[in-house]
Amino acid sequence: MSSQAAPEAEASGFQGQVPPIAEVVSEIVGSLALAAHAYMSDVSGTVDLASAGVAIDVASLAFERVRERLTAEQRLAITQLLTETRLAYVRRREA
Repeated sequence: MSSQAAPEAEASGFQGQVPPIAEVVSEIVGSLALAAHAYMSDVSGTVDLASAGVAIDVASLAFERVRERLTAEQRLAITQLLTETRLAYVRRREA
């Protein structure tokens, strides 16, 4: 990283420790899966299946981009999370 980029990384909260992209994408996938479940819930009184579908699609694409950089355990965990989220989406859509 150049000396000019270092202040940028520090300003973004990394403070010299930039996480591996696989970790960042894993967190994003988890956040999108959680968002999809929120969009499918009745808690707010509004179910937004279109937004849930977008969240699932983007999470799936992000996972596919970093799949090879993850450990077998990480791949399994994210695959299970996405599968459960997709099944919940299908059940909710068919209800």
